[in-house]
Amino acid sequence: MAAAAQRARNQRLPPEVNRALFVRNLPFNISSDEMYDIFGKYGPIRQIRIGTTKEARGTAYVVYEDIYDAKTACDHLSGFNVANRYLIVLYFNPVRHSKKVSTKEQEEQLSNLQSKYGVDGHQHTKGGK
Repeated sequence: MAAAAQRARNQRLPPEVNRALFVRNLPFNISSDEMYDIFGKYGPIRQIRIGTTKEARGTAYVVYEDIYDAKTACDHLSGFNVANRYLIVLYFNPVRHSKKVSTKEQEEQLSNLQSKYGVDGHQHTKGGK
């Protein structure tokens, strides 16, 4: 068994794998102790953050000490049933969870960049046609 665990630790992990997991579809009334009971089986946990705002209810972030423990937890707990809800466990992706920018703000940023660099925003073909 120890040899298999050592071989698993020597494998190359995909780039999206990291120590932080994003968990969705949690029961709204789940406690921190219950989260530690569920996720702590897979290794030492550095931190758990449970969403409390209206938009973040039913979600949590779980950060493991070791990346291999996080991978094992993600593999085993995706689809795990908690209070008749199936968990969705994903690797945390900071790009996906970055601040949402409105279309109006994006258009303003684009027009500022166009005026800064002297670009009119239209595509021109060679030969002037």
